[in-house]
This record gives sequence, C-alpha cells and structure tokens, in this order.
Amino acid sequence: MVVIEKVLSKEQVSAYRQQLAQCPWGDGRQTAMGMAASVKQNHQADAQDANVQQLANQLLARIGDTPKIVSAALPHKIFPPCFNRYSETEEYGYHVDAAIMRIPHTSEVIRSDVSMTVFLSEPEEYDGGELVISTEFGQQQIKLPAGYAVVYPSSSLHKVTAVTKGQRVAAITWMQSMVADSNLRQTLYQLDQSIQKLINANKTDRAELDNLHNVYHNLIRQFTQL
Repeated sequence: MVVIEKVLSKEQVSAYRQQLAQCPWGDGRQTAMGMAASVKQNHQADAQDANVQQLANQLLARIGDTPKIVSAALPHKIFPPCFNRYSETEEYGYHVDAAIMRIPHTSEVIRSDVSMTVFLSEPEEYDGGELVISTEFGQQQIKLPAGYAVVYPSSSLHKVTAVTKGQRVAAITWMQSMVADSNLRQTLYQLDQSIQKLINANKTDRAELDNLHNVYHNLIRQFTQL
C-alpha cells in the first residue's frame, strides 16, 4: 500500500470536479460484478460520456507521468479510470475486486493486480467515506487530500465506509502489473525508492549507483510477465 502525493494539482482537481458536475451519473451497482453488487451503494459517472472519457484519458496520462506510481505498480495494462460519488448514507461494503476485467467495448482483458484510488474531494468536505483496506497488520483507513492517490493490491479485502455528511468524489482504476507477485513487486519498489534517495542525496559514487540500477533492472527483466 503506497500513498502517492499530488497526482493531480489543486487546479486540476477543481477542473475535474467542475466537469464531472456536468456529466451524467448512474447507479454504481450496474458496474459491480458478482457479490460486490449487493454491497455497493454509490453513483458512477457514465463511462460512455465524451467528457468522462476525456477526463479518464487525462488521468491515464498523469499515471504514466508519475514515477512513484510506475515504481509501485509497474503497470503493463491499465483499466480506463472510473469516477464514483458517495453522497450521504452511501457506502461500498467489504469486497474483493474482480481478478479478470474486460476493457469496455473491446475483447481485451486485464488481470487486476493493483488497485488505485485518486481522491477528488478534500477530507473536510465529507464525514465518513474512508477507504478501509484489510492487511496482515489489521485494517488500514485511508482518507487523503484531493489530488492524492493510494495504490494497493487488488487482492485485498476493502470497503468504503458510509458517508454521513457531504459528498466524496474519487477516481478508481486497476492495473495489470508486469510483476504479478505482490511481495516481489513491493521489494522492487523499495529497491527503486532507495536508489532514488541515493541519487537525490548526491553522495554515492556513480559506479555504485550503476551497479544498483543493474541489479534492479535485471530483476525486473527476470520476473516480468508480458
């Protein structure tokens, strides 16, 4: 589970919110599969709307331009981002994201390895609405500033608690990683972040950094599944 700061700027978040307010929304249960539909109570922006598709494409570009997301997820395929809204009393009970997802209106499918939520509402705009992820260390509650994101294994049991005041707007997407094993992916992320810190500190010999880069990329080369 990795928090990504400022995937979207405050100005970008404001633009997203203004455009989404003009888009058509539908019952979120229509997009849920299996048991998830019975515990899903929210609304989702119409993925067929041209403005929604444009926002989704803009967010895809931001994902590709955010090194920390790439490092944490090592994405191979990305599901088109969706936009959801939770008003008062709405929630999404405990569920696991579908393992295999079909890209809308195509024959292409992805395996969901990594889930990502990008918060589009400030925490003070709503009460409740926490993203709760069950981990081996217990339940982790996530409620981040607008423009921030969290990535976590799609295999995790998770929920969004009921909003009791205000409105929670967010974007969600799923990624098929080049490295399917979540533990290995976490190790690679930690290695990459350590390398980046050494580079930024500017105190490590270039030859040593080259050796670390060599190890990192050879591990990815060894374990990548395309």
